[in-house]
Amino acid sequence: MSPFTRVEGRAIPLGRPNVDTDVIIGAEHLKTIERSGLGRHAFGSIRAQAGNVFDDPAFARAPILIAGDNFGCGSSREHAAWALADLGVRAVIASSFSDIFSGNAFKNGILTVVLPQAAVDRLLSVAKELPLTVDLETMTVTSPLQDRFSFELDPFRRDCLLGGLDEIALTLASEAAIRAYELRTGI
Repeated sequence: MSPFTRVEGRAIPLGRPNVDTDVIIGAEHLKTIERSGLGRHAFGSIRAQAGNVFDDPAFARAPILIAGDNFGCGSSREHAAWALADLGVRAVIASSFSDIFSGNAFKNGILTVVLPQAAVDRLLSVAKELPLTVDLETMTVTSPLQDRFSFELDPFRRDCLLGGLDEIALTLASEAAIRAYELRTGI
């Protein structure tokens, strides 16, 4: 996975609360184990509505999504994170996330930023016209209008995202110790 230090660009101002994984990617698209190609199906039920934010050319390939409270609730499907990543989303901002979704997003290199609802509301307003910056090194979300919101993140997750380390990379980093253990124990 590629390191995440900072992402700048337009942010999709979705803002809907309780968007579950069925809305992020419909069940009819869960028959694949391929991570690519799911982005075109992301938010299909929302995209079916005229005038939806996902069809607005201003937000095409936007690397940031601003969501509502309880984003990613529902089932534990990792396909939801795959669809977001394939859509080009590197960071999702909301006032809360489902724990399972947040874990799946992290494992796929997507930063979940938790901010107070007032900050989310402000960013939803700004994002309609201006880009945002999510900086993992400084743990801030900023706008050209001098908005600056700090966020917290588990230090382990922060280090993994900054280093581009997924579970395989973390395991491979311990290869020498694993090999020594196998030699010592005869495994």
